Amino acid sequence: MRTRNMAAVAGVLAAVLLGAGCGIVGGGTGADSGAFDREAAQAEIRTAVAGAGLPKSELPEPGTATATATPADERERIAQRAAACTAAWQYIGPLVDGVRGKFDRTVAALVQEGWTAGNRQVEKLDDKGGTTASVTLKKSGWTLMARHHAPRTVVMDMVSFQATEDACMGRFTERERDLLAGEDGGAEG
Repeated sequence: MRTRNMAAVAGVLAAVLLGAGCGIVGGGTGADSGAFDREAAQAEIRTAVAGAGLPKSELPEPGTATATATPADERERIAQRAAACTAAWQYIGPLVDGVRGKFDRTVAALVQEGWTAGNRQVEKLDDKGGTTASVTLKKSGWTLMARHHAPRTVVMDMVSFQATEDACMGRFTERERDLLAGEDGGAEG
């Protein structure tokens, strides 16, 4: 149950951080040089994505976009804190030829970099042949959720690689994780 909740938080966090353009400029989570930190995770994701031939993402990565001047609510404040725990890449756009193979090559490249892949799941999304594929990878105290959604009712591709530092995310209370996942009824703090 806790793993499913963390996966939901990771997915929502990607949407909040990448879709809304929120992020934290500079700053990482690794204090020691040479440690596997947010910058190292981000670099590995970027390299794997580029090597696999996935399209250029027009969405900002955590840490490269400026944060909103003043968070509007508690959820935005928590999302800004969570950006320091996150390395991600996402593409949402028109269909891309061979995108599932490129997604698989990206996952394979991450495995070559020392990420350990868990079970792959593929589920049917719609009656027109749309599917979603996901796999969880782990490395040095980080959990990466790799997803490819290919709904055919909307005719688009959504590919995301969202890594979160386990210890950093562990500092969030269950209530804060629920709020990030949208499970708190939009309560203000």
